Amino acid sequence: MTSAIEPFRIAVPDEVLADLRARLDRARIPASLPGTGWSQGTDPEYLRELCTYWRDRFDWRAAEARLNEHEHYRTTIDDLRIHFLHVRSREPRALPLLLVHGWPGSVMEFHKVIGPLTDPVAHGGQAEDAFHVICPSLPGYGFSDAPRELGWNPRRIAGAFVQLMARLGYTRYGAQGGDWGGIIVPHVADLDREHVAAIHLNTVAALPPKDDPMAGVLPEELAQVAAFQKFMTEEAGYQAIQGTKPQTLGAALDDSPAGLAAWIVEKFRTWSDCDGDVERRFTKDELLTNVMIYWVTQTATSSARLYLEGARAGNFGVLEGRVEVPTGCALFPKELLVPPRVWADRAFNVARWTVMPRGGHFAALEEPQLLVDDIRGLFRMLR
Repeated sequence: MTSAIEPFRIAVPDEVLADLRARLDRARIPASLPGTGWSQGTDPEYLRELCTYWRDRFDWRAAEARLNEHEHYRTTIDDLRIHFLHVRSREPRALPLLLVHGWPGSVMEFHKVIGPLTDPVAHGGQAEDAFHVICPSLPGYGFSDAPRELGWNPRRIAGAFVQLMARLGYTRYGAQGGDWGGIIVPHVADLDREHVAAIHLNTVAALPPKDDPMAGVLPEELAQVAAFQKFMTEEAGYQAIQGTKPQTLGAALDDSPAGLAAWIVEKFRTWSDCDGDVERRFTKDELLTNVMIYWVTQTATSSARLYLEGARAGNFGVLEGRVEVPTGCALFPKELLVPPRVWADRAFNVARWTVMPRGGHFAALEEPQLLVDDIRGLFRMLR
């Protein structure tokens, strides 16, 4: 197995784009009952509008060029080619920072924070706040290879990322994550505690104690627990499908761009702090750039399979035991799970606890400045 790190450039063939346009021309948008809107899933009227924009106005080549403004690489780890962005800071004392995305996101989620993290002086910060940013695509996502065997659960992915950081020559680094990244990054800290200086999470995967889950939970935190329980009852159907039948779902999503957009964009609306208007937080170009990364790589099935791996690992692969490296927790009000502080203290060595005034699940896209400031604040304590 080679350990070479090879430059990579996103270059989608013209025939893939022509096929996409033809499929959008033939898209069959479902009918809806009057007045249902988004209540039964993606609003067909919005989907029709989005697909028309996608076909007639969205410029993938411009989006591709923006993605290629950063340096991309691939390297083989555990028999899979792992794709990653590696954006070095000009500051000589910059700290390496591993950024880990989740589903239904991609490395595109971080395009608003890479500049401020790597070049803080140009973005209102100080030179000593600088980071080298390493941003991998999860196995089975984007331009990383899809696993060819079972077993690629969050801990195995974390192990691959630990190897990636070592291959890049980094002996002290930080890590940050949300969604699956919020589950994978604690495993990185556990596996590589000698080299991980601290971790920062905007999805804080802290499980309740089994004996008395509500012990120590503050009255003002009860609403957060209730909100998560409501989410699991009313909004977690996608988890059940992706965690049990990803190939059945993937057959539809890999074949229909309209279906893929409906599946992904509905999550961006439901999980963000947008008050029901998804374009209050994300432009059509942002939404479609992210969807395109799934479409052109045909990774709807392989990305969904991570939910099956999480289910097989138990508790979605959340780390059992406590993370002892310093941990920063950024709690955005529309995040899916905002755990009580007592749960977080059992799971992490909490060094920074920030209750954010606004924002949701896609923090790097929704509230990049709040996220960057909080990351800077954590690591400023530890440099």
